Amino acid sequence: MQKLVIYILIILSLACAAVAQDSKLRILEQPKPELPQRHGTLDVQGTVVLKVEFMDIGEIGDVVVVKSLTNELDQKAIAAVRKIRFEPEKKDGKAVGTFKNLEYTYSWNGGWRDIKRDDVPTNKPAETEKAEAIIAKAVQVLGGERYLRITSQISRGSFSLMKDGQVASFQRFVDVIVFPDSERTEFKGGGSFIVQTNTGNTGWIFDGDQEIVKVQTEKQINDFKLGMRTNIDTLLRGTWRGKATLAYLGRRPATLGKRNDALRLTYDDGLTVDFEFSVDTGLPQKAMFKRKNIDGEELSEEDRYAQFIDIDGIKTPFVIDRFTNGQQSSRINYDTIEFNKTIPGSAFAKPGSPKEAKKEIKF
Repeated sequence: MQKLVIYILIILSLACAAVAQDSKLRILEQPKPELPQRHGTLDVQGTVVLKVEFMDIGEIGDVVVVKSLTNELDQKAIAAVRKIRFEPEKKDGKAVGTFKNLEYTYSWNGGWRDIKRDDVPTNKPAETEKAEAIIAKAVQVLGGERYLRITSQISRGSFSLMKDGQVASFQRFVDVIVFPDSERTEFKGGGSFIVQTNTGNTGWIFDGDQEIVKVQTEKQINDFKLGMRTNIDTLLRGTWRGKATLAYLGRRPATLGKRNDALRLTYDDGLTVDFEFSVDTGLPQKAMFKRKNIDGEELSEEDRYAQFIDIDGIKTPFVIDRFTNGQQSSRINYDTIEFNKTIPGSAFAKPGSPKEAKKEIKF
């Protein structure tokens, strides 16, 4: 009997030890944010919601504003988050990172209220949560709700084909987009005038050299769709959801002393697109994918985003360089970009004749 009791006690102690190996995140100290300078006279109230990364090393990682109040109050809340002391979550005795939403509610006459934590467990893996936080940060850096509320874009600039680091050909363009899947691009240069227009699964082209309007081939339409699926806006606006899965790949070397966070979208048909974001600024840096050319050869494509300019509170790249198999193949230089202009539906309608296709559409 005594041996049996000892045996049972050993089993129980082992079971308790196994249970003790898992533990939830423990916040030890969570100070309230400091009051703003104009507290008492600042006529504002509401809640700042932050997505906070609690790293496995016991430090606060990324902090992303999910819901903003004012810039000053947002920054006060973020500063308070940086002072949180905690014990990381543990699984199988090993510390792991996790994400939680923290709500900081402020009123002009009451100050900061008690902090509310989102302790509802998530079914998303930590790496997916990390990827989502990077996307949320990029959206905020690009303009937050202003960026997400863009419905149309009109841009003008130049498109250059590159060879051996030199400009091989050059065309001016006007590009009109109505999100999520309508685009009309007019190219002019060297006496040529070409219009390429797509809406969803349909498309047409006007070839000014041949004076002909023709329906796009299946390959041309698929190329347009590929461009949409690999575009940075598709990732950040979330139009991929329900069609692909998201993963965080870790950090990759960028320029000297800099690193990028890398994410991957894997579509249901197997297409993978890697995106990189600056660790320091949160801005998009690259989009990378593979495609096959007309001869069936696989090509590695890479778009690099540069020269971000603020337009009415929205940051957008004014230079996009395309690299094919490691060599620069094209460059887009934007001169002007306008958002949320009214675009007539006729801009995307297939013209009945070449004469009609030549008519200038004013935007």
